[in-house]
Amino acid sequence: MDLPSGAQPTQQPIAVIDSGVGGLSVWREVVALLPAESTVYLADQAHLPYGPRSIEEIRRFVIAITESLLGLGAKLIVVACNTASGAALTALREMFPGVPFVGMEPAVKPAVERTRSGVVGVLATPTTFQGDLYRRLADRFGKSVAIHTQTCPGLVEAIECGATDSPQTEALLKGCLAPLIGRGIDQLVLGCTHYPFASDVIATIVGSGVGIIDPAPAVARQVRRVLGTIGALAPEHDAAGHVFVTTGSPVQFAEQLTNLIGVEARATAAVWEGSSLRIGYFDFKEKQRERWHGRL
Repeated sequence: MDLPSGAQPTQQPIAVIDSGVGGLSVWREVVALLPAESTVYLADQAHLPYGPRSIEEIRRFVIAITESLLGLGAKLIVVACNTASGAALTALREMFPGVPFVGMEPAVKPAVERTRSGVVGVLATPTTFQGDLYRRLADRFGKSVAIHTQTCPGLVEAIECGATDSPQTEALLKGCLAPLIGRGIDQLVLGCTHYPFASDVIATIVGSGVGIIDPAPAVARQVRRVLGTIGALAPEHDAAGHVFVTTGSPVQFAEQLTNLIGVEARATAAVWEGSSLRIGYFDFKEKQRERWHGRL
């Protein structure tokens, strides 16, 4: 990545990491809130999905991705994946103490604050529920309410395929959500960044009496707060450049960008070489000059 010569921290990009397209639900909130900020989005689609993988394996992937992105000049890294945050965020902060990280956590606290029935549900991946981060949240905020958890195997893959509202995805979600509905939840936490792309179907299934909580807007506000604290916010009228990188198929990822968030952009390839990640060449200065065609 060619950063502008003599780039100041304010001009350097925010990096956003996910196993696939799910983190785009966070990326779009960051870009909407901070339109002057440049970004690099990296989807590790070669290892998709992260959910069924071990914590140790996910941690290795995320550490290697972080090293590559820091080598490209990222000023802040958003781990826009609940599974990866639970597996790796503590290790990342220990290994890179001077780097600001913003991670994901299931929005248990707002669900507990908003519940009327005292019964909330959390929809997430198995690895998220196995992590210390979720256990701490449940222990801290679950003393006065009942928190019920549910996984939904196959939902991440369906969203990656663009089947966000297909009959098959609806049937899958009905089966996954039935136990939570049966327990009388009135708040549902979307504990995976892929899931907001199926929020319309989820809302139809759970009904108007259940609030659906997507943490992405709060994550974007935290990015703004952290950048402001360290004096690294881009000047208000800076020209932003946005780069999308995948360890999968760049052609397929470009199609996913258009279908899911209405963004027309080329994608850059990244290749795993053993335990390290090599990101293909792109000219960041040129990206800053391009007309941005995103329809956010």
